[in-house]
Amino acid sequence: MADAQLAQEWEQLYLPLRPLCTNDFIEGVYRRPRTRALAGYKYIEANPRNVSDLLVVDIDDENARAMALWEHAHMLPNVLVENPANGHAHAVWALATPFSRTEYARRKPLAFAAAVTEGLRRSCEGDKGYSGLITKNPLHQAWESDLVTDHLYSLEELSHWLTESGDMPPASWKRTKRRNTVGLGRNCSIFETARTWAYPLVRRYPDRSEESSNDLHRKICAKAAEINFEENSDPLAESEINQIAKSIHKWIVTRFYGWTDGATVCEANFIAIQSARGQKSGKARIAKTALLEQEMFDL
Repeated sequence: MADAQLAQEWEQLYLPLRPLCTNDFIEGVYRRPRTRALAGYKYIEANPRNVSDLLVVDIDDENARAMALWEHAHMLPNVLVENPANGHAHAVWALATPFSRTEYARRKPLAFAAAVTEGLRRSCEGDKGYSGLITKNPLHQAWESDLVTDHLYSLEELSHWLTESGDMPPASWKRTKRRNTVGLGRNCSIFETARTWAYPLVRRYPDRSEESSNDLHRKICAKAAEINFEENSDPLAESEINQIAKSIHKWIVTRFYGWTDGATVCEANFIAIQSARGQKSGKARIAKTALLEQEMFDL
């Protein structure tokens, strides 16, 4: 049961105004006004649609409390919400500054936040399949909830301590294409895959007209939706996919040299790049042939 201090702190940390909530996932998940959701539902949406300030790890173990606190002296979770029936818990870390999940300009912090969340999961052996969308409501009487610390973290601070403990994932983690990514990782994975696919598509448009721009946007939307359903067992909402596609399209038509420099320059650059690659490949083949001939001569 939540105490007054936890209730007051949670009121400050919790951002959604009309969160998804439920008491039984079989009966469905529905949006309710904030006050009603916090007062009467066991499970609530952790963050609003467009920003996040809460990082949540699901620990499906009877020793979840100890796992969330042990060796976390410098990065204790702010709130711990435990199921008294089995000991499983949600550990919640709160950020001093929320980060956007939609704008391209904040894509780098989003990828960083995904890596930090993965580090937190590793630090307490959390559930790999947890999406981070719905969390246990710490104010509901069904759970044993504790305010562990009122310190608000920065992503850089959490990353520092996770690196110190050896739990922060390596840089290669965010570059690896993984199927069935979850949480913030799904968003990053779809964005990275779709944008890489979209760049070469620019060459197919002989002009930079509004019609071409709109067609490019439609194709990016379709590709992002395809990636979403093919690579994720728990697909993102259509609104999030549309926002990802919008971010990619906006960057291409305003900042990508392949579009802004015009079709002629784009084609000339492409030919120059292909030519350089061909020359490099040719030199490598000549060097390899010479080496083989020398080896045969030595025999």
